[in-house]
Amino acid sequence: MGQISIKAVAAAPLAVGFSFVDDYRTVPQWMFGVTEFMPLGEQENGLGAEYAATMVLGPKTLRSKVRVTEWEQDSLITLESYEGIRNSSSWHFTRVDDAHTELSVVFTYDFGGGLAGKALAKIVEPFVQAAVAQTEKDLRRLVEQHYLALQEG
Repeated sequence: MGQISIKAVAAAPLAVGFSFVDDYRTVPQWMFGVTEFMPLGEQENGLGAEYAATMVLGPKTLRSKVRVTEWEQDSLITLESYEGIRNSSSWHFTRVDDAHTELSVVFTYDFGGGLAGKALAKIVEPFVQAAVAQTEKDLRRLVEQHYLALQEG
């Protein structure tokens, strides 16, 4: 099982950072490799919301269905897969001051222990580190741009 942590401080208030990450429509914009992230059903966010996710890492397309298993307004979002590639992500949001928010996430993934899982890990894991660095950079930039757009609009 692999685990990756990201931490970034965005120049945006806590509520803005949380609402941006909590909006499923923004996920393909900032999550490296995610090409699809769509709700399964009418619930679009919050505890129990479910999504179909497609991620392209290198030569592989990975699919999974995830469910929000923890959700606290302006504080925490945890997603866990229940179908497809086993993964989870736990997002924590911390107020730094009125104009800055710390966004931190822990991703875990497991491609399985059999031959197929080991082969998949060998193909995909070299792309994971680059994906993490790009996700942190894009998320911070997009949250800040979103906040500026809200101020102007």
